[in-house]
Amino acid sequence: AVLEDQGTAGPRPLTGPPEQTPEEMSFYAPNYLCLSIVALIIFPPLGIPAIIFSRKTTEANKNSKWEEAYINSGRTGWLDVFAILIGLGLIYYFVLFT
Repeated sequence: AVLEDQGTAGPRPLTGPPEQTPEEMSFYAPNYLCLSIVALIIFPPLGIPAIIFSRKTTEANKNSKWEEAYINSGRTGWLDVFAILIGLGLIYYFVLFT
């Protein structure tokens, strides 16, 4: 008797993140990578965590973990804002008073 290949039996193992539809891609949370780079340059103590959360946002988006992506995106945004404000405040202080 000749055995014919009738396809794979059972689910195939995933080797990477599943392909996402355009509808799923519209849920992507912003990762604020460019803003995080600016924050890293202006005030590194808050810029470094911003870069880390930006990367976590990107990974969560790729793996369709929307809630995690939006939480990390919010953290990234606030860290960026605070880093830039503190950095510009320090620059302003040192230019004016030293």
